Order: sequence, then structure tokens, then C-alpha cells
Amino acid sequence: MRFDRLTKLIAACAAGVLVLGACTAEPDAVEEVPGTSPTPGGEISVAETSSFSSFNPQTADGNTDINNRIAYATHSGFNYVDNNLDVVPLEDFGTYERISEDPLTVKYTVNEGVAWSDGAPVGADDMMLAWAAASGRFDDELTASNGTVLSGTRYFDYAGSTEALALTGLPEIGDDNRSITLTYSQPYADWETAFGSLADDGGIGVPAHVVAQGAGLADEKELTRLIRNTPAGDALDPAPVNPELRAVADYWNTAFTTDGLPDDPALYLSSGPYIVQSIEPGTSLTLVRNDDYRWGPQPELDRITVRFLQDSSGQAAALKDGTVDIISPPADSGTLTELESMGNINLHRGNQLAYDHLDLKFDGIFADKTVREAFLHTVPRQAIVEATVQPLQPEAKPLDSEVFLTDQSAYEEAAATNGSREFAAVDPDRARDLLDGATPEVRILYNRDNTNRAAAFKLIQESASEAGFTVVDGGLPASDWAEQLGTDSHDAAIFGWTASGVGVSGVPQVFRTGSASNFNGFSSPAADALMDELVTETDAQRRDELQTRIDRLIWDARYGLPLYQVPGLQASADTIEHVEYMPNQTGLWWNFWEWSVAR
Repeated sequence: MRFDRLTKLIAACAAGVLVLGACTAEPDAVEEVPGTSPTPGGEISVAETSSFSSFNPQTADGNTDINNRIAYATHSGFNYVDNNLDVVPLEDFGTYERISEDPLTVKYTVNEGVAWSDGAPVGADDMMLAWAAASGRFDDELTASNGTVLSGTRYFDYAGSTEALALTGLPEIGDDNRSITLTYSQPYADWETAFGSLADDGGIGVPAHVVAQGAGLADEKELTRLIRNTPAGDALDPAPVNPELRAVADYWNTAFTTDGLPDDPALYLSSGPYIVQSIEPGTSLTLVRNDDYRWGPQPELDRITVRFLQDSSGQAAALKDGTVDIISPPADSGTLTELESMGNINLHRGNQLAYDHLDLKFDGIFADKTVREAFLHTVPRQAIVEATVQPLQPEAKPLDSEVFLTDQSAYEEAAATNGSREFAAVDPDRARDLLDGATPEVRILYNRDNTNRAAAFKLIQESASEAGFTVVDGGLPASDWAEQLGTDSHDAAIFGWTASGVGVSGVPQVFRTGSASNFNGFSSPAADALMDELVTETDAQRRDELQTRIDRLIWDARYGLPLYQVPGLQASADTIEHVEYMPNQTGLWWNFWEWSVAR
């Protein structure tokens, strides 16, 4: 365990796009197996905790670890992030060039021959659709301070932040429909991963020609004309709903959601190394080599079967008996002990760019800030850390920032000034005083198949009851809980975010008023203004200062509580080569094309 190496690296980066679920420690060395060498071809099995649910992880509902990893294996883009958190261009797919700094202007060009698995070329129409979804250009939705929609329309239910591409005007198309050029109205420090990156939910997402047909348009050219001819939205002067754009957005939002293999192959086209061959709902998904793929790193393996195993001990047992070759179980001390007792495996460990947290909704019982504050005084964060991650990482402590992780250079200052010290220990007397005799009922949503989150719920339930709260178990299976975020099914939620490790777009993605990933309805005009400044700030020190101020506003609002930074624990059979630790949401999949079987 070499957590000490994290500090220098994490200080240089900030959370980027967040996914439901730090710079990195050096990966543990993998010993060579004497007398063996990698053999091209072959197949392996990989265990994942959650079940697959969408071929479009760019939607708020589809934005989960497993959906993103499958998109990463089946899509192409202009760059990806390696396990040193460096941005690596994919020039076999296409090129991107900053052709002007004032104004910031970036040209993206897809190479000739790059195609979807049905033979349709990947080009400007696909990029225009991706830009339309990620820019929020057409939205004219106006929300109240509590997040309630007052008027207007949101079209694309985009999971990430629209802050970056909202700064761009209508793209210019060129190069025989293979390029678009984006011009920003202000500087944007994270321009390199703002569009078309595999670090951003799978690069160029869903095919424009499929969406156009599904929405009732003639073809992708008509879709591009619709995008080019539709005026930008204005929340202060909302327009009537555009029925054609509404149909396009509805299809983009919902058509790719599935727990099985769709009957229509158009809904799971690939532009990357692999294509999905089959899905057994809730059980497994099989990837096979995309034989037409020539525009990126060629994968060694012919087939990868992903098995959905929620239980940590089940994953460990499957690795031991050879049912799977790579596992990424929820990290706990029991699993570590079990893995350390095995022979013929390699452990991959380090901190993750991930944290678990408790979020309170800003409506219902928690519309009253006093009730929110009372509940937060009952959350036994230290006991939760001791029951979950401390046995695996003895130096673990409760996380005291909603914006920074413990290894980032700005963390200590933020934690010292954001008000987190008020909730360092449980204070049932203070909670009772704030409730003044009330006995609120609180339903908490969480993934009941995640042992750490189940343990956290139990400890919160027991502690809160001492102050007069009745805490109802709203836990759901791994396959069902995420789709309930943002609904009225609960009052609070325990879940996790995992970041890409590059950029700051994860902050407005979660905390900006009306953002698709702002599931609890938090709204702060002061924080929104700081986030507007954050995404255009190029000075790293100033960005830290802005995030520290945003962090303070989040704590002041009694938003919820961060619980702990998540340690990473993965393992692989020693017959699988080139498996390397990665702390962000891509996990061990970051270099899946290099995985090989030693014979």
C-alpha cells in the first residue's frame, strides 16, 4: 500500500466528470510468470458489481460505472486518460487542434474510414448531436431556488455539466462533413477533455443516424439541420416546445435504456474495439471483437464476458475457482484477507478518485434547513469509517469536504474553514433541541447489495433514532437503486461519485441549480456564480480558492455529509497480463486493449 505517493499527483488535478459508483498510487508490480508469454486472442471474464442498464451512459439515469465501462470498450473518441491521469490523444480516430487562443477555438476532425458497426461513417452529424446534448443550448428551463421547474423546457437529460460547451456557439462544419469547429466565448481550462473524449462517458456517444430515424426524421442530415436552425433557449423568454427537437431528445434520453440485448441492433452499435454480443439480464454481458475496427489500439482478446456479482465474497470466490479472471469488489477488510490468502493472483490497490456521501433532499421533510441540520448531527461518520474502510485503510478518517479529496493540496484549508467541524462528532442533544419535540420520518435510498453502504445505513438509522427520527430502510438492489435518484421515493440517499481525475466540471455537474446530476435539488445563486467563474478560470490556485468558497456554501446549506474516500481493491489472475491499477471511474478497464492471456 503506497498511499504516500498520491499527494504530489493529486495536488495537480481536480475532479472532472463524475460517475455514480484522486491521482494515483503507483500500480503494484506484476510478476512475470516464468516460461510464459502473451498469446493474442483468447477470452477472459471480468466481475463487476452493478448490472448493465443503458447503452447511453451520458444520460443522468444511465451514468453508472458499468455502463461507462462498456461504452469505453465499444466507442472511440479523440483522447483518453491513462493511469497517470495524463490525456492521451487517439490520432488513429481523429485529431483535435486549438487553432486560436483568443477566442479559444478548437477544431475536431474524424479520420476517413472511421465507422459505426453498421457501416455508417462517424462524422460531423454525430458530433453535432453530441454537442447539442452536452451544451444545453436549447434548454430554456427556469427553476426556483429549490430546483422546482417554474417554466420552460429541458431537452437532453445530460448527466454531465453543460458549463463548458454552453460557452460555445453553433459549431462550424467542414472537411466533407468530418469536422466541427467550436469557438468559446470565454477561456476554458479543460478544453482538451470538454468534447469527444473517452474520459467523458465514452467519446462520441450514440449514432446520429439512429437517433434521427428513431425520432421520425428522414436522416442524420435532417437532424443536423434541425440543430442548426433551432434558436438557442432563453430561460427568461421560454419558447413553446419544439416537437421535433423534443422527439429527438426523448429518444436520446430513453431509447438506449435496457437490461437485455435490444432486438434492434441499431441500439447497440459500436465504433470501438468491441461490440456487445449478448446480455443475460442481471447476470452477464459478453463483448466480442469488432472485426471492422481499425482506428485505435487493437485489443489482444477476442472475447470478454462481464459477470454481474454484487457480493464481495462472491467475486473473490469466483476469482479463486477460475469463474472470473479480474474482479473489482467493494473494498472491505474481509475481502482483502480472503484475497491475500489466495495464490496465483495479483492485487491492485490504491486510493480512488471516489467518495461515499449522504445527501439530503431539499424538499419534503428536509425542505426545512433546521431539520436538515438536526439530522446531520445524528450521523456517526467516525463509526461509519471504522465499520467500512478503516479495517482496509487504518489511517482513514471521515472526509471533511464536498469538493476536495484528502490527498489534494487544497483539502486541509477547505476542511478547516467550511464548517465541517460542527459535524465531527454525533450530537443527539443538539439534534433534539433543533427538532423541538418533532419526530420526523426519513426514508434513505442506498444500494443494499453494497456492504459498506448497508453498514452506513444501519449505523445512521440507530443513531438518528436516539434524537427522535424514524429512519425507514429505502435500500434497493444494485440493479434498481440508481434510477430512483432524483425521484420522490426517498428523503436522503447514500451513494458515491467517482471522478475522471481531470478538470473541474464535476463541481457544476453535481451542485449547480438544475443540473441533471443535482439529484437533491440543492440551489445557491452564490455558488452558481462561483461555478460560472470556476469553469473559465485557467489559474490553478484561483480554481482552488473558488472551489473552497463553493465548498463552504454547500456546508452552510446543510446539504448532507461526505463520509469517506473510497480505497481501491482489485485483483486479477496471474495468467492475465497488463492489468494495471487506475483510480478513476474507468478502473482497470483503462487499458483493456492490452489485457492478454499468458500461456
